[in-house]
Amino acid sequence: MVVNVANTGNVVSSPQEVAERYREFSWHQARGRSDAHAELAARISADAEFCDLLAGSLPAGAKQQPALLLAAVRYLDGPHAELGPRGEAAYGRWREWAIRHWDEVRAVVLRRTARPDEPARCAALLPLLARMPRPLALLEVGSSAGLCLYPDRYRYLYEYGGHREEGRSDSGHGEGRPYADPQGGHSDAGRSDAGHWDASHRYADGGVREEGGAGDSPVAFTCRTSGAAPWGGDGAAVLPGGLPEIVWRGGIGPDPLDPVAAPDDLRWLRALVRPGDEAGAARLSAAVEAVRTAPRPHLVRGDLLDALPGLAARVPAGAALVVFHSAALGALPPARREEFARLVRSLLGERDGGGHWISHEADGVLPGIAAPADRLPQPEGPMPLTLALDGRPVAVTDPYGRRVHWLRVPRP
Repeated sequence: MVVNVANTGNVVSSPQEVAERYREFSWHQARGRSDAHAELAARISADAEFCDLLAGSLPAGAKQQPALLLAAVRYLDGPHAELGPRGEAAYGRWREWAIRHWDEVRAVVLRRTARPDEPARCAALLPLLARMPRPLALLEVGSSAGLCLYPDRYRYLYEYGGHREEGRSDSGHGEGRPYADPQGGHSDAGRSDAGHWDASHRYADGGVREEGGAGDSPVAFTCRTSGAAPWGGDGAAVLPGGLPEIVWRGGIGPDPLDPVAAPDDLRWLRALVRPGDEAGAARLSAAVEAVRTAPRPHLVRGDLLDALPGLAARVPAGAALVVFHSAALGALPPARREEFARLVRSLLGERDGGGHWISHEADGVLPGIAAPADRLPQPEGPMPLTLALDGRPVAVTDPYGRRVHWLRVPRP
């Protein structure tokens, strides 16, 4: 092997384990979402020498995530950085470049995390937040760039029923595309009247579209809903009275980013967008613009459990604390997840005025929180995340805020 850099971690992966991880990534994560990444990961999995390099120079666990390596090469402007290598010759060029620049690639992998920020998930969170007592203090566990801390800075298009194509709307905004309000609109974060539910339309096929949010937001998120919402009615997510009033925002993560103040952080987030995902790239850029003039959140670098009590103590009195997380706990050992659930319940129980806990994780990640198997929607594909309020499942969603299926769950 041309390069051999000592692994400074305490745990190592075998080349066979690395190869299997890239095979899994190619088939179960990249396939159907990024042909370039699916092909690249498959070729890496069949490259024994390159897998030996990865196993010998990167610690096991999170630093062996395929998405992290692929993003690091794109971040460093490696070959085919935008389209990804295609074909054997192209892979050879990618491989040669990665080996020749391995010191830089490895440094990025060790410094960064593969957790993107998906602000479109706010479409799943917003109907819950809008029904909570105001004002709110949002605390995100597993925060990346804090874009999910600004649900009041975006615009939303909810579609329910009928046979309309997923991810489309008559207004032409599309899924997470830049948005311009033809009426001019105005938003002011921190005010209960900052946004409103200002349009509703019923289509000839029986479908309903509801539109609203921050009037001057440069981005609109489209979400298709189904099922019966826990507060009654059908799956259309009508917001009562307007956007939530949010007076404080904070987050905890292993590598918190500030894409507004730090151009290099924004560059890394863009590198995490998979080749060919133009909608994702547009969604990220527009969301960053939407929060550019907002006060920056209190982001803390640290362990998700150890840093939580200290950050929660900074929440101003009189604000209802909402602890939330989305696809953030799966990598923790089961015992730590159970400890996390106990910690959140304890913090909220001890706080004057209490608060709420919104979890958005895959089934089985948190003890006792799982969607009823007989109520999962089947025709439109898997819905891998369970949305729960204070430990009670209320919906199943896709990972990107595009679809929400509300569960009719009796209140305790």
